[in-house]
Amino acid sequence: MKQYFATVARGLEAVAAQELEKLGAQDVQPEFAGVSFKGDQALLYRTNLWARTIFRVLVPIRTFPCRSAKQLYKEIQNVNWEEYLDPNDTLAVDCTGGNENLNHSHYTALQVKNAIVDQQRYDSGERSSVDVENPDLRLNLHIREDKGILSLDSSGDSLHRRGYRPAMGLAPLKETLAAAILQMTEWTPQMPFIDPLCGSGTLPIEAGLQALNIAPGLFRGEFGFERWRDFDEDLWEGLLAEAETSQLSSLPAPIHGRDRADEIITQALVNAEKSGLEGHLTLMRSELADLEPPTTEPGILICNPPYGIRVGEEEELRELYQLLGDIFKQRFSGWTAYILTGSKKLSKCVGLRASKRIQVYNGSIPCTLLRYDLY
Repeated sequence: MKQYFATVARGLEAVAAQELEKLGAQDVQPEFAGVSFKGDQALLYRTNLWARTIFRVLVPIRTFPCRSAKQLYKEIQNVNWEEYLDPNDTLAVDCTGGNENLNHSHYTALQVKNAIVDQQRYDSGERSSVDVENPDLRLNLHIREDKGILSLDSSGDSLHRRGYRPAMGLAPLKETLAAAILQMTEWTPQMPFIDPLCGSGTLPIEAGLQALNIAPGLFRGEFGFERWRDFDEDLWEGLLAEAETSQLSSLPAPIHGRDRADEIITQALVNAEKSGLEGHLTLMRSELADLEPPTTEPGILICNPPYGIRVGEEEELRELYQLLGDIFKQRFSGWTAYILTGSKKLSKCVGLRASKRIQVYNGSIPCTLLRYDLY
């Protein structure tokens, strides 16, 4: 088994760890903004294909002392790059973390690149070029205090970019955060779901993908590991075929999305079609004041209203939060409602006591996922 490291959004480490365990990962250890785990090559491929809450899967290849640019250059040259890279291959280097002497990510990445291409020039007279958008090999260097961890990036582009979302509204949730929220709310596909402020549809679409057991990686063009020298095409094709055949044909329970703007619902419908969910989700234009339960059976309501940081000003949103609280209380008896908000002041306008508060980050914004049990 090999050692792997999944990068995740801050605050979602425990959620991602649970998901990795379900995928078959061994020795799963949550860390800050990531989860370390072990597994075989099939698990590496399966995690990229199926994981809903992580950004990237890294494969550490070297850990070394890293106190200065000179030491970094020397340690990178100690790697035999012929094992990973031909001079006609392109590369890219991402750097995270830092220390007193290596505190500028672009400068640090340049040292790594220089060490690699200088070795290539010495060995063959040729060198790889840099392609930051679509490289043959993407590397990640993480510096923590005086230690460097060099990894191969098996994902390529971030896994939150599923590939189904060409249309985005204002301040959309990342797909990974939406998937994590669904897990944190304990929603299951057997429960009716509605997002009354769905925007471009990220929450309903992620719920639909889970409910129909559709692997989110099916919408991507390529993963980083597909260009590696040890790429096992037969293994990968088998996992893709397995994912295709495991999809369900119908939702166990209805999934609804609402928004007041026609153009926003149009975006959501485009995204639903791209994700293979056309005809499965009910996405409609509706004023919040007209919101009613879409089914007689109670379910879960989740919404991400604006909170005055990126969309709308806080004082102008008080009525929106008050209306949400009134609708919850008057029309959704028996349901469980959740609001994701970055404003404590606005959350008080809901007028209901939250039974649970879960701290999460929406990008760099500290937020709270509030649960309301409606009787």
